[in-house]
Amino acid sequence: MANQAKTINQKGDLMSYRPDIKLLDATIRDGGLVNNFGFSDEFVKELYKTNIKSGVEYMEFGYKASKELFDVKEFGKWKFCDEEDIRAIVGENDSPLKLSVMADVGRCDFKKDILPKSESVIDMIRIATYTHQMPGALEMINYCHDMGYETTINIMAVSASREDDIAQALDLVAKSPVDVIYLVDSYGSLFPEQVRRLTAQYCEVAEASGKKVGVHMHNNQQLAFANTIESISHGASFADATMSGMGRGAGNCFMEQMLSFLRNPNYKLTPTLKFVEKYVAEERAKGSQWGYDVPYMLTGALNRHPRAAISFLKDNRTDYNELYMDLLNELS
Repeated sequence: MANQAKTINQKGDLMSYRPDIKLLDATIRDGGLVNNFGFSDEFVKELYKTNIKSGVEYMEFGYKASKELFDVKEFGKWKFCDEEDIRAIVGENDSPLKLSVMADVGRCDFKKDILPKSESVIDMIRIATYTHQMPGALEMINYCHDMGYETTINIMAVSASREDDIAQALDLVAKSPVDVIYLVDSYGSLFPEQVRRLTAQYCEVAEASGKKVGVHMHNNQQLAFANTIESISHGASFADATMSGMGRGAGNCFMEQMLSFLRNPNYKLTPTLKFVEKYVAEERAKGSQWGYDVPYMLTGALNRHPRAAISFLKDNRTDYNELYMDLLNELS
């Protein structure tokens, strides 16, 4: 009788832990969208040390963005993640913590800016793409794989993609050398039932081709944590989180929640709580804003990009129904 509560495709349970699950801290990368990557070196250094102490497996430093497309004067260094800047924080990274950066298809000069792995302290390159950019994404995957890196493909905005486009994208990715396929809820629009179905679809493709599945959730409907644990309970083994959910708009899954939920004895919550207590609080005091709010709920519920909500809040507006009507008119 007890086993009847466990669905056929569920992996693991709340009383044990799965050693295949890896946490990736995306605070600098996704959180950098809140403050134009203007983190102090102290913040980044302490976050690096915190992740090591907490047992987090991966830390993402930021983007490998093109300096031809983005003005270096308008962004902090983690928009570009030059090798010397990362090494100034981690040295040779003599720790178990692996380092990653993200590269957006069409927004980076990957053949110029991504060094061979033998010359870099970076371990993983995460390629972010939309379904219509798959040829470019596959070129980047092959290049980074040949350079010696672990790779992921983060297929963005799947809630706004057609089912056949997702299926075709997964079919193409399955034939590539990528290591991890990420399910990404860019708009914070998905519900656990949808996440469960998509995770099953991703895992079927991944397992057949020797790959892993990752999950990156946004908190527009206060479901980032629920959707993350729903995905990993049904087969995903890489999970993104950020300190106190810091990230664009409504933010992300909370690292504190993941560390307190997962039963891995290598995870330690105290170092993360101390970091949040001091450094995340200081970041908020500087004016950085993120987290659940009504406008983000509306864009999430209507499966819309959060840019309208971000603009709404930047103008200090509170006429929520007017925003709702505007969003509905866009859909009609």
